[in-house]
Amino acid sequence: MHHLKVENLHGILKESGLQIEYNHQLEVNPSYLKGKGETLLNAVLIELGGNGRLPVLEKLKFDFKINRHVFLYDDEVHFNRYRLATLKSPLYETFSFPWAEAYLRLCRTYEKECLKTGLHERVWNGPPIAAKFFGKSETAGDLSGNGSAGWKLNAYNDTQYDLVSRLHGYKLVRIPIYENLMIGGSLKKIDDLLLHPKEENRHGIVNWFSRKIT
Repeated sequence: MHHLKVENLHGILKESGLQIEYNHQLEVNPSYLKGKGETLLNAVLIELGGNGRLPVLEKLKFDFKINRHVFLYDDEVHFNRYRLATLKSPLYETFSFPWAEAYLRLCRTYEKECLKTGLHERVWNGPPIAAKFFGKSETAGDLSGNGSAGWKLNAYNDTQYDLVSRLHGYKLVRIPIYENLMIGGSLKKIDDLLLHPKEENRHGIVNWFSRKIT
């Protein structure tokens, strides 16, 4: 479903004439993280209860790229207490992200939605590396004790995306599924608009998106 909405958004933007690159991949240069970057990421790892050698992604995958802007469409599993903890880390005082304040609020508000979609084993437990760095998950849905190793890994990786894209000279724009835009005199959630795009909404969607790159 997530892929369908991103694909629909790409189709709308492409038709509008925006020079947009779909599924952009960025090879990570680990040397960019040396020093301050490692310190900031390590603080996030510790905040999430992680331990061991700092895991760094080799490649970042973005939904779209326009010039030096890269975009990610974030679904329900990106909004929970662990992502909230990362957003309170020194990294977000060192670097400014226009969407960070809204994400703090969304993480506080929508954890119940994350619980509805994030209990599958592949999300709750994550890949084997999740347990290696964050310990074994509790029973699915139990956020006491060690909670979810998979959710913690997702929160850590989201932070990597934020930091590494910035260090590589890109401006990361995160689009939460809960974002509202004014179309036809009323607020509509972008996630609903992209599930079944209507012709009369396309112009409003393009204008909303274009404001993110000005």
